[in-house]
Amino acid sequence: MRELRNDCFALPPGVNWTPVAEALERLRSRLHPVVGVDRAVPLSRLNGRILARDIHAPRAHPPSRNSAVDGYALAGPVTRVPCALPLVDGRSAAGEPYLGQVPEGYAIRILTGAVMPAGTDTVVLEEDCEVTDRQLHLNGTLKAGANARQAGEDIKEQDQILAAATRLTPTRISVLASVGVESVDVFQRLRVGVLSTGDEVKPVGSAVTDWQIYDANRPMLSALVTQLGYELVDLGHVLDRAGDVRDALARGAEQCDLILTSGGVSAGDEDHVSKTLKAHGEISNWRIAIKPGRPLALAMFQGTPVVGLPGNPVAAWVCALRFGAPAMALLAGGEWFEPRGYVMPANFVKNKKPGRSEMLRARVRDGQVEVFGSEGSGRVTGLAWSEGMVELDESAQLIEPGTPVRFVPYASFGL
Repeated sequence: MRELRNDCFALPPGVNWTPVAEALERLRSRLHPVVGVDRAVPLSRLNGRILARDIHAPRAHPPSRNSAVDGYALAGPVTRVPCALPLVDGRSAAGEPYLGQVPEGYAIRILTGAVMPAGTDTVVLEEDCEVTDRQLHLNGTLKAGANARQAGEDIKEQDQILAAATRLTPTRISVLASVGVESVDVFQRLRVGVLSTGDEVKPVGSAVTDWQIYDANRPMLSALVTQLGYELVDLGHVLDRAGDVRDALARGAEQCDLILTSGGVSAGDEDHVSKTLKAHGEISNWRIAIKPGRPLALAMFQGTPVVGLPGNPVAAWVCALRFGAPAMALLAGGEWFEPRGYVMPANFVKNKKPGRSEMLRARVRDGQVEVFGSEGSGRVTGLAWSEGMVELDESAQLIEPGTPVRFVPYASFGL
């Protein structure tokens, strides 16, 4: 695949605050797939993979006209009732078709899924008729083709059934299997490195002092990467030392298609991620008009894209979902996506100031959207409490109970 240009994330001169929609469009326009292709991967290994080629059906589905119900097959329509039709000896069952011809004016026993015998095109439900002395008695009219599935009515031979860039799910794999596709070409799994930084941050299991905190970001982002179906490369945690940060990024550039970092992306004395990327790569600090979040470092380091997320766990989560998830999908060969939101009545009060979009941790209860009690971006309990986010645009807004708001469930990001 083509590599990204070193300057792909550069902003035009004079750009200061970037609205969310504009930032997303800029990001989308500068990315393309960076992974190779695995050939002829079998059905059993396709779940979560992304198609590299359009798929066309090698046969129709269903391949033959068949019955949708248990009953009796005949030539329709039935317009003169009551009437009686003699029954042909034998039956047509799923997997055991009747191979003979049903004469005009006759009927034959047929079961659900069975191929319609020659000379028939219509099925009467067994509940709607009576059989006595090998005669089928009908008391109601029936249109031609009733209760019968036509050959190819679902998929015709050579129909395109799935498009390139589609992520394969259990239901999409069932479509492939239904027309006999044994294997397909898929993109290789995107390799995503996760790196956390900071002298105050310690990996879980380490001894900590009162001025240190456990690393919540790396486990959270690692789980996000694997749940989205990508290959995780754990780059660990490094202290705020320029050499350590540079070495970790170099390892990531060798092993990964994309690196996610958390912390160290502002302009402070100890923000060595941004300093290292500036000294040894190409970096653009995007100041995005979003709360929580705002600083987002987008960089190239030794040919590998780097997304520098804020160190605060809530801000890191919001930016990883809103910007990272669609970017990873596109880099992995999939489609850039805008998460689906649902307009629902609010069950909270908020007087929002203008200037920035806001993402509030939220969940739905009894048909209304409620938000977490604190907007503090250090409150990790709100992440576990929430099931999605309320997305508010840059305008000033007064929200009261009953006000329509846009709720974006985490499932819309592929979780």
